[in-house]
Amino acid sequence: MGTDTMTRPAVLILLGPPGAGKGTQARMLQDRFGLVQLSTGDLLRAAVAAGTEAGRAAQAVMQAGDLVSDDIVLAILRDRLDQPDTAKGVILDGFPRTTGQAMALDALLAQTGQRINAAISLEVDDAEMVARVSGRFTCASCGEGYHDHYKTPAEAGVCDKCGGTEMIRRADDNAATVGQRLTAYHAQTAPLIAYYEEKGNLQRIDAMGEIGAIAEGLSAIVEQAVA
Repeated sequence: MGTDTMTRPAVLILLGPPGAGKGTQARMLQDRFGLVQLSTGDLLRAAVAAGTEAGRAAQAVMQAGDLVSDDIVLAILRDRLDQPDTAKGVILDGFPRTTGQAMALDALLAQTGQRINAAISLEVDDAEMVARVSGRFTCASCGEGYHDHYKTPAEAGVCDKCGGTEMIRRADDNAATVGQRLTAYHAQTAPLIAYYEEKGNLQRIDAMGEIGAIAEGLSAIVEQAVA
């Protein structure tokens, strides 16, 4: 990957709880800037499928029912960053999760003259997030999405799109489960946010607005971070 550190691929981190829209926004940034979205799960599956040395190590650990170590994940990430499609940069989604992982990632990037350009925290209002997620339901026939408060069918119980009358809710889309996920996320991520804030590359964005508005805000941050 080149010798000029100014031309090194950008490395961006997206932080945010389940339901904050990280995946949606990462895909939009990917399309707009030519960046590659990398999630830990996708990295592991691709490395195992490719049969790389790190992939084989990960497969052995997973087959034994254990968690893949940070060292193996970082080795897989290092291999992935060497691929030509990451020339413009990557968006890390779901990694790092701890300050220990963040420090190891910094050390890995330093080996190739790279750095974290920005760690972007998608900020949410917990109470509103619980209401947003726990109110979701879909038409069992066509998959059209609805919400108890934000998008109800014109005729109660009847899908606007296909006329279906069976509505379903995900078992984990309830207030108690969503609240627990948010609590766990904040406990796990608070030290990580403090870590990047201290390093001066943390950016925050309100993730409770419209998808398009959030995308524009993120794009402005990315444009500045990779300039």
